[in-house]
Amino acid sequence: MILHAIGLMSGTSLDGLDICFVKFEKHDSWNFQILKAETVSYPKDWENRLRNSINLSAEELLELNAEYGFYLGKSVNEFILKHQIKNIDLIASHGHTVFHQPQRKFTLQIGDGRAIKLETGLPVIYDFRTQDVLMGGNGAPLVPIGDELLFSQYDACLNLGGFSNISLRSGHKRIAFDIAPVNIILNQLVQKFNKSYDENGSLAKTGKVNQDLLNSLNSLSFYRQSHPKSLGIEWCHKNISPLLNSNDVDTIDVLATFTEHIALQISQIINESGIENILFTGGGTYNTFLIEKIKGRTKAEIIIPEKEIIEYKEALIFAFMGVLRLNNEINVLASTTGSSHDHSSGIMA
Repeated sequence: MILHAIGLMSGTSLDGLDICFVKFEKHDSWNFQILKAETVSYPKDWENRLRNSINLSAEELLELNAEYGFYLGKSVNEFILKHQIKNIDLIASHGHTVFHQPQRKFTLQIGDGRAIKLETGLPVIYDFRTQDVLMGGNGAPLVPIGDELLFSQYDACLNLGGFSNISLRSGHKRIAFDIAPVNIILNQLVQKFNKSYDENGSLAKTGKVNQDLLNSLNSLSFYRQSHPKSLGIEWCHKNISPLLNSNDVDTIDVLATFTEHIALQISQIINESGIENILFTGGGTYNTFLIEKIKGRTKAEIIIPEKEIIEYKEALIFAFMGVLRLNNEINVLASTTGSSHDHSSGIMA
């Protein structure tokens, strides 16, 4: 079986829309080849609209859901034209997360798949998370199905994006969970220095760790909860922001402290899990200061792959989830999300 799919991913850090065109082939096991991939930076108005979407009224949010769907469709059309792509079986779109409150039985990723289909004329699979939440799961993380079937040569896979999450084998099943916020907080802090991100962690490197703030961050109850568990922007607003704003600490020191906090939480999980080698992906992998801090606290081999995998692994795996859904195969693992059973998720437009 050979299928060609486009995966779309918009992360919480809003650094752009990842578009990944992949060839999937299955004989005894699945293989993949990324044929074309790029990140389309959001125009400032779209970045602002998505960033502020959490504050919209119901009517405004419905309007944005449709508009963003057409925007995604147009972006795919431009990508197809630019790379002269002919053979596409489906588009799989994650959408952009506005709300994620699985304990209240809802999660919302905007970008109506029907609008994408109308714009492109191609089959679209979207809304991968809601079914899992309705089944009692966290609706996250979903990427572990790809770790299990495409990246099984590693003991664990860790993504450093808006949030950090890990996926690993435990006994006869795969487990996965969010570890801590990463770029969702770091990028917010460096905006005060008129930067969109902390390149190589060079700003954090100049700050000093504030021990009181670090202790407060490490004491948050989420870190003591058992998995499966997931984080959302609302959790950051409620738990992280008050701590960062209540201390009379210079922003540069807050940045250094939060970077230290991330490194501590991640290395602790790696060490507790007995991992020998771990694949790192996501934009945070380029934060060399953070990576050095993690390496200094663990003996595990940290593997940093080629640029395509670092930047497009999530979009690749959502394309893969679309392929699995098209064949009605399991694409969500209950062992990672906490739902009642494994299932095949995604709405087909």
